[in-house]
Formats: sequence, C-alpha cells, structure tokens
Amino acid sequence: SPPPGPRLLGPLLAELRAARGWSQQRVAAELCAAAGVPTLTRHEVSRWERQRRLPGDFWSGWLAVVLGVPGELLAEAAARSRRLPRPAGAAAAPGGPRRPVPRRRAGVTAAPGGPRRPPARPTSRAARRDGGRA
Repeated sequence: SPPPGPRLLGPLLAELRAARGWSQQRVAAELCAAAGVPTLTRHEVSRWERQRRLPGDFWSGWLAVVLGVPGELLAEAAARSRRLPRPAGAAAAPGGPRRPVPRRRAGVTAAPGGPRRPPARPTSRAARRDGGRA
C-alpha cells in the first residue's frame, strides 16, 4: 500500500508499478488486456510516470483496477498534478503552437532573399532529350 500524504500521479504510478515488480511494458499490456483496447504502449506509461501527460478518466479507471488501488487515490494524485505548473518545454509557445521547421531538399540552397528553388525541368520532349539545350 502506498504511503499516506499528498502524492503526484507520476511518482505514485512508478512506485505502484515497481512494488509489483512490473515493467512499463507489463503495465501497458495489463491495461490493454483489461480495457480491451490494444493501442496503449509502454511509451504512454512512461509519459504518465514522468508527468509529461496525465491519463484521462478512461485510463485512470483501468489503472486503479490493474494496480489494485482505489480510484480516488489516483484521482486525487491526478488533481494535484494538474495544479502544478507545466514543465519547461511542455508549455505552449507565446502566440500559439510552433510551426514545424521545413526540411531542406536536395539541390536547394538558402539565399539572403529566401530559399532558392532548383532549376525548372525542361518541358518539351526535345528539350528533355537534349538535356535542356534545345
């Protein structure tokens, strides 16, 4: 049984898992078997334990069943974890979500005025046959 007192969900989940001698993979497999949903992975369990994400109501209920603890214990720990400030890097950037950085394509070089496009391919059959020298 977990020690009394205020707990955060991530460390609590890690402690409950370790007390059973289970890996994150085993927790994910047990959750999938109990819930009948084959899509949960050990990566998600890791995110929960590191407080990168918190399980929703669906998975919280199944965590209580699989780990053999009262659902209220996990719900209280989740509520406590939600009140914490988000870790650096997890907070949204000012002004909204960040846009992905475009990948560089072969043959494209950066220029002071912006990206340079590769030369256009010849369009006529004769030009293509002659290598663009038509």
